[in-house]
Amino acid sequence: MLSYQHAYHAGNAADVHKHALLALALGYMAAKEKPLSYLETHAGRALYDLSGPEALKTGEAAAGIGRMEPWFPAEHPYARALGAARERAGPSAYPGSPLIAATLLRPGDRIVLAERHPQEAAALRLALPGADVREEDGPALALALAPPTPRRGLMLIDPSYELKAEFAAMPALVAKLRRKWPVGVIMLWWPILASGAERGLAERLDDLGGEALLSEARFPPARPGHGMIGSGLWVANPPWGLAEAAKALEARFAGLGS
Repeated sequence: MLSYQHAYHAGNAADVHKHALLALALGYMAAKEKPLSYLETHAGRALYDLSGPEALKTGEAAAGIGRMEPWFPAEHPYARALGAARERAGPSAYPGSPLIAATLLRPGDRIVLAERHPQEAAALRLALPGADVREEDGPALALALAPPTPRRGLMLIDPSYELKAEFAAMPALVAKLRRKWPVGVIMLWWPILASGAERGLAERLDDLGGEALLSEARFPPARPGHGMIGSGLWVANPPWGLAEAAKALEARFAGLGS
């Protein structure tokens, strides 16, 4: 579980889908005066260099944000986070979800980030000095902290799915979190794979009931033989306007194949 390195995949099409909707949700929530908690179970390093050897090796960023950035006007929260990362680290910088959150939230908001990989956790602390970074198991930490203080907030669950068991484990985790934190905005991401390993996950989430949004974006493989052909995102208690934004984004992705 400590072998996954997101630097090879940062800025790919799935990141665009996930991060654009995350940014919209956080931007909307931060527009209100009440303080927020942001929790993340698989944080990564927060800041990536898309000109680095990892990104260039896979070509996923070129097929992702390199192609899709014009979809987002300057006022879009995702575009604002991209701009802030580049102002800080140069034109090839890309913000991971922790940096997107840190950019869009306010000084009084709480951010707690779990990252088990020692190298990634060290880079995360460098990128976000003073952040509450925990080198702990993310799902266990999420259950321990729910409901957080402040109670109003958002949690992103974004595993690597290196272990197939995670496809079954994540809906069970979400069910427990919803019981402990019924007002929380809980976002769960997963890859849509040519192998179909994720099949049944969305149905298990639907069985949980309650107010929720399911967004699935399909896209061509980043390179021949690449197994990821789409991105799934499920959101409990979606903020106002997120469902409409998700539909519009899905239509953009659908147009890639035409």
